[in-house]
This record gives sequence, C-alpha cells and structure tokens, in this order.
Amino acid sequence: MRYETRYCTHCGTPLMLLAVAEDDGNHKERLRCPACGWTHWNNPTPVLAAVIELEGRVLLARNAAWPNKQAFGLITGFMEAGETPQEGLVREVKEETNLDVSALSLIGAYDFQRMNQVIIAYHAIAQGEVRLSPELVEYRLEAPEEVRCWRAGTGFALADWLRARGHEPQFVDFATRRPA
Repeated sequence: MRYETRYCTHCGTPLMLLAVAEDDGNHKERLRCPACGWTHWNNPTPVLAAVIELEGRVLLARNAAWPNKQAFGLITGFMEAGETPQEGLVREVKEETNLDVSALSLIGAYDFQRMNQVIIAYHAIAQGEVRLSPELVEYRLEAPEEVRCWRAGTGFALADWLRARGHEPQFVDFATRRPA
C-alpha cells in the first residue's frame, strides 16, 4: 500500500499544490502548506539491493507479498538512519537470509520511478546457512549463466553484474518466466 502525504507535518493543515520560486529562481509546483509554508519534497527513498553470491551461485528469493509465484528477485531493504549503505546491506542480508557478508562491491545506482526509489545495488559474497525471514517464502540458488533478469529496478542491476562477469543477460517477463 502506498501512503500519500496529505497534511502538513508541522501544523496539520491540508497540503495544496502551490508553485513557489525555488533556489534556481524557477517556480515549481509541489505539495506545500498554505498556512506555514512547509514543503513536502517527495524525494526518492534509497533502497539497498544485493546480488548475493553464495558458493558461486546467485541467491534469488520470492517475497511473501508478491502475488506472482514465479517471481524471484534480489534481497532488498531500506536504509536506516545512521547507517551507511554498506552497513544497511549487511544488516538486510542477515535479517532476510541469515547469511554473513564477507565482501561487498558496488554495482551501481538505479532509478525506480514507479516506486519513487533510487536503488543502490551491491554484489555481496556471503556464507552461512540460508534461513529466510517471514518476508520471504522461498529461495533458489542459480549459476550466474542461468540467471534470468527482469526489465525493472533491480533486474537492471543484476544484468550489469552479469555483464561485468562476461555473461550476456537474458531477460524474462515476470508474469510468464518466458524470454522477454
């Protein structure tokens, strides 16, 4: 479920779309409080994603909230205040899979406007025994050359990781698991 900010977080007045001159001198329409002037910036949320390599294979998991039983993806989670992206990713991997991360390398940052997010993706080398959190219902381990990517968000990070290792990514449609 997506929540929208409708009221000023400072005074409770309903927000309105108001155009005001910003730092660059241009007027930009944003949700603003007509009473106290507070602005809802609606900035993208940073999301962390991990291409987890466990014993030479890639760990993909299925989220319990996903209606599509064929959809498997990367381990993701939100950064928390006071942590670096690397610390957040190590925490998320441990929380969601019980795995310990021994090495991290940045893959890249990816725009995911549909969810108003910026995905910061890492390659994580991990060890341990997989025990999924209640958020995840199933996982699989795939050889890098067998992994199939999806054309959204974290699927592009996975494709870049594969390309960097000499594998031309193959894309699938999540709905059908057939080549896209």
